[in-house]
Amino acid sequence: MNAIWIALFGAVCFVMGYRFYSKFIAERIYRLDADFQTPAHAYRDGVDYVPTNKWILWGHHFTSVAGAAPIVGPAIAIYWGWLPAILWVVLGTVFAAGVHDFGAVVLSNRHKGHSIGTLANKLIGQRAKLLFLFIILILVLMVNAVFAWVIAKLFITFPASVLSVFIQIPLAVWIGYRVYRHSGSMLLPSVIALAVMYGAALLASEIPLLQIDLVSWFGGAEAPVVGGFNGTSMAFLVWIVVLMAYVYIASTLPVWKLLQPRDYINSHQLVVGLALLYLGLLFGAPEMTAPSVNGEADISWYPLLFITIACGAISGFHGLVASGTTSKQLDKETDARMVGYGGALGEGMLAMIAIIAVGTLFASGTDFTATYSSFSAAGSNGLGSFVKGAGQLAGNLGIPEHMGSTLVAVIVVSFAATTLDTAVRLMRYIIAELGNEYGMPVIARKHVATSIAVIASAALVILPEGPNGFGSGGYLLWPLFGTSNQLLAGITLMLVSVWLKRQGRPVVFTLVPMLFLLVMTLWAMGQQVIFTWSGFGDADRNLLLFTFGSLIMVFTLWILLEASRSFRQGDPAAQQQPLSSDESR
Repeated sequence: MNAIWIALFGAVCFVMGYRFYSKFIAERIYRLDADFQTPAHAYRDGVDYVPTNKWILWGHHFTSVAGAAPIVGPAIAIYWGWLPAILWVVLGTVFAAGVHDFGAVVLSNRHKGHSIGTLANKLIGQRAKLLFLFIILILVLMVNAVFAWVIAKLFITFPASVLSVFIQIPLAVWIGYRVYRHSGSMLLPSVIALAVMYGAALLASEIPLLQIDLVSWFGGAEAPVVGGFNGTSMAFLVWIVVLMAYVYIASTLPVWKLLQPRDYINSHQLVVGLALLYLGLLFGAPEMTAPSVNGEADISWYPLLFITIACGAISGFHGLVASGTTSKQLDKETDARMVGYGGALGEGMLAMIAIIAVGTLFASGTDFTATYSSFSAAGSNGLGSFVKGAGQLAGNLGIPEHMGSTLVAVIVVSFAATTLDTAVRLMRYIIAELGNEYGMPVIARKHVATSIAVIASAALVILPEGPNGFGSGGYLLWPLFGTSNQLLAGITLMLVSVWLKRQGRPVVFTLVPMLFLLVMTLWAMGQQVIFTWSGFGDADRNLLLFTFGSLIMVFTLWILLEASRSFRQGDPAAQQQPLSSDESR
């Protein structure tokens, strides 16, 4: 089948979903109120609570959630065929992700910008809050490790992308000061910044002196350096240290200084990147050489497809961003529809082009099968296949393939870095909450909490040594990331459902995707914990994944029991909490 028809199908579904379904959800279910005073105005502090133009906020939210995961997940899931992958991306985005992201923004907005963890206490009870915060901490910690690992690997593989990524930082700071200190539009400066970034990327791809190739600096991939480390492992270590230093600074600065302007640049970068790929698709009109359904798959797609695609269809991490930073910057409550639901649709567009890029990369179905010979092989080759396939699509516009690959690498790294420092900021909030909860105000201090987050993240990505050698912590954690991420999305939808029921509003539109997600994800996690990570039968035991997977699964079931009781009867502990302005009407 020609890939254009697949893209057209997805685009029509997304447009119809936003035009009609999100409008219905906004007006009849969430009942947005343009006159409601948002936390950004009520608690404005110029650091975290900052009223923000909806287009700038959409850029921040979109790029914070659109990291490497919506590319990697779909690029792996195409192993089962492009048809089931596309169907779940489209249907999951319209009926689950959009409702979830939108709902998390509204729920937090109606409760003083509180995070999902705090809202669990208010809606379900204290026990649920502590269990939920533990799950969130583990997920955010894994996000930090996985994305730091991805960025370091891409810097090593595509050294021409490094200069462009680092040039973005001073440009974003300049834009932040220009807009918030001297007023003015952010649009033109961000377009100029994007042009400078892409110019640097294209120049670096042609001029070796502009490429920051740490592997070569340390003598090459095979050259022993210190303690048996070679050039690649030393380069990896240096990049992790640099990244952790960067996210420490970025996550403690006021959002207007770096986070918002950089995310706004990245939102244009995403639009430009998607435009290049979709235009390349239009002009090239390639055929999908990957099978629509892979009948030779060595493992069933059911239920693993849903946790493998993960952020490409719905993601619990989006709820953390929506309640952790986005809701604190909402200027008007009515902006939540475009920011939340619209951000989810943008993520769906990214996931869809990832599937198309991989599906059109190979000359034949036989070549695809040779690369995607097993689910394990799909996991190893997914990201690389996307970069090559995206470079091939860009080549239809006359862009040389090596330049196209560099531009794609810049886009992926930029989004991953955005997600990384947003996740560290969220982890700092959670650690501070726990510090206040247990009477340890020192831990709740900004720089202490941030230090704990950064050190723990660095240790997790550096210390474990697995099949890929030193620094494979992010690689090892990817299977657990997918399952815990989807569980968190289900729990967030559960909280939204409890709130809607207490408001006397229909809950079916959040309850149905919640039940589907929880059933599929608990099923998949149960299979992995019992039959894979435990070492049952012929499987190799993975104590790290087995321990964390078991704890997350048990705590999730516990939270569901607490929520079920609260949903049916109303939890006395939760009802004793002060009512929000929304609940008191």
